[in-house]
Amino acid sequence: MIFFKNIYKDKVVLVTGHTGFKGSWLCIWLHVLGAKVVGLSNRDTTKDSNFKASRVYNFIKDYRIDIRDQSEVRDVMGVCQPDFVFHLAAQALVRPSYEDPLETFSVNAIGSINILDALKYLDKKVAVVMITSDKAYDNVEWVWGYRETDRLGGKDPYSASKGMAELAIRSYVESFFNKPDSNVRIGIARAGNVIGGGDWAVDRIVPDCMEAWAKGGTVDIRSPYSTRPWQHVLEPLSGYLVLAVKLYQESCYHGEAYNFGPSADQNYPVSKLINEMSKYWDKIKWNDVSNNSKHVHEAGLLKLNCDKSLSDLDWKASLHFEDTVKMTVEWYKAYYQNQEQSMYDFTINQIESYTKAAQ
Repeated sequence: MIFFKNIYKDKVVLVTGHTGFKGSWLCIWLHVLGAKVVGLSNRDTTKDSNFKASRVYNFIKDYRIDIRDQSEVRDVMGVCQPDFVFHLAAQALVRPSYEDPLETFSVNAIGSINILDALKYLDKKVAVVMITSDKAYDNVEWVWGYRETDRLGGKDPYSASKGMAELAIRSYVESFFNKPDSNVRIGIARAGNVIGGGDWAVDRIVPDCMEAWAKGGTVDIRSPYSTRPWQHVLEPLSGYLVLAVKLYQESCYHGEAYNFGPSADQNYPVSKLINEMSKYWDKIKWNDVSNNSKHVHEAGLLKLNCDKSLSDLDWKASLHFEDTVKMTVEWYKAYYQNQEQSMYDFTINQIESYTKAAQ
């Protein structure tokens, strides 16, 4: 796996969704690599977040706009003149997509279109990674991993909204950025079930557990036997960074989609994840509430085939499941032991440890 050397140094990098879980980790990594990071987000960060815990706002240009506002998105793109764009801004949760499907469709589909449309007005070379989701696939819960050529679609509004974003990306690639010498080169990244320190999104297994256990409470688990390809947040981020470099250097990757996920033997049920977390956190308590009839549909099994990423990008996941869980719990333990202290150095140490392991 190539690890960027000085490619990002002094480059302007626009990260949408920079206040979110993955976006904040990506901003820190890019800062370590010497990039000039620009963030675009509409998210309120008054609650716990890695953006606040690691003081990300100290080293980036911070724009707060709604990505559904076409003119403002175009203005930010024009002002910052990015060399790289990573589009992560989204309504990223399945359950809220049932509660407000219109919000989910508009943010994930129209928001993505606004990013794509703003790129038309850049008169410079730019590499763009549009992050969608593994849930963009039409999941029929077969036991083998989905390939990039498999059918897209989704039963729930969130999954469908990501499929809609993919259709829009394909349309813009073919309609506006289709010339061999196009300055804009776009790649699509699909990943899911990412865990790691600094995630406090609602209805997500790890933050729910960490927050409850930190207070000595009990967490309700909806689907203890659902199987997921658990991966640390740094795994897909490394894939996004590699893909962006490939796009910047060569045109043959333009318009291509890539899966970023753990190896096939890294799929474990939620109960296994909880048991592994218990090795690093004392006195855990949880309830199995899977029989509650009010639960909305959630996939029981979802796997990705990442052979294309290995073949084209020389990328593959580097961490074992046990290491992923250990790094995740250790981050939260450090945070809850001293919430007044910045997690920036701790986060950088984990990035450096991961980089050594990956190399």
